[in-house]
Amino acid sequence: MGTATRRSAYTKKRYTILLIIVVVLVAFRLYLPTLVKNNLNKILADIPGYYGQVEDVDIALIRGAYVINGMYLNKLNAKTQIPFLNFPKNDISIEWKSLFNGKIVSEIIMTNPEVIYIFEDQKSASEGETADVDDWTKALTEIVPIDINHFEVHNGKLAFVQLQAEPNIDLNISKIELYADNLRNVTSKEGTLPSPIHATGVTFGNGNMTLDGDINLIKEIPDMNLEFALKASNATALNDLTRHYAGIDFEKGTFELYSEIAIANGYLKGYIKPMLTDSKLIGKEDGFLGVLWEGFVGFFKFILKNQRTDTLATKVPIEGDLNQVESGVWPTVINIFGNAWIKAFKGEVDNDIDFEDALQQAKADAHKTLEKEKRREEREKRRKQRKKDREKRKAEN
Repeated sequence: MGTATRRSAYTKKRYTILLIIVVVLVAFRLYLPTLVKNNLNKILADIPGYYGQVEDVDIALIRGAYVINGMYLNKLNAKTQIPFLNFPKNDISIEWKSLFNGKIVSEIIMTNPEVIYIFEDQKSASEGETADVDDWTKALTEIVPIDINHFEVHNGKLAFVQLQAEPNIDLNISKIELYADNLRNVTSKEGTLPSPIHATGVTFGNGNMTLDGDINLIKEIPDMNLEFALKASNATALNDLTRHYAGIDFEKGTFELYSEIAIANGYLKGYIKPMLTDSKLIGKEDGFLGVLWEGFVGFFKFILKNQRTDTLATKVPIEGDLNQVESGVWPTVINIFGNAWIKAFKGEVDNDIDFEDALQQAKADAHKTLEKEKRREEREKRRKQRKKDREKRKAEN
């Protein structure tokens, strides 16, 4: 066989190997979405107490991303077929700008996500197997194998639904737009809360919701300083809830809710402030007993409201260790009367809760714990010394 023939055979063999490699890569690329989909479905199936599925996965290798379509999750023992979590489109990609800071992190953009809390589903499922924090963390880590740094939600929905109530209770916040950045502290900033978060939405009764603040997720218990406001909601949207639980409804009125929450080193400090303005309880079609009950409630509403501004409000303080958060009963009662006879609560966030408040309280609690531990050690030391003295005297006798 001549040199030219051997060279031709070698060239042909080389191109054949190259062609096989190309075919294998193309086949792998075509099969990759199915491979990722099957893996995600396995992850969802392994979460205790839940079942879920992913309908489709799209891969975009050039921008280092994959899109999860039609992902849902529900309680295993749920009485309804309404998904607890319904995420129609989730774009997960590498955040390229963070590579310049030496970090490989991801960004997630969710479109039309829904979190629907069905009261009956959660109640029935509580008797069975449920997932703990470790289960959820493991599942999230496997779905998104690198740290999440940027997070967006577009046209989201959060709802509380009770189907056994008549009529059904459905309180929701829709059209949620949420943005959170620097979640993994990729960009160094001064201060202890490096990650800004902002959200808006439309609430029940066509009200407006806003959430603003800063967080630090790189802790076992995240630090945060958040302000929440729900404004200008039609109080009649609460009728299904108030009729079911209190036997009353509103003919008119405006409902608002304000809250500030600060968490520092596991210590929480904040408040929740609900408000009713220009409200009327008695409806035209009520029966005698309904009118009697609503009149009774209306009498106390008259006594407890600020007559000048026609506002009924209270401020519920929340403070303490995250594992033992309690709302003060007496401060709530005092605030009701304070609003009625002293001054009306302002229709806005009070700006009297700050991250520094929670931080100082956390330091104070830590100091108290340290002092208590020192006193315990001193008592134990004296007890051992007394025991040693008694044994010494016994040995001498």
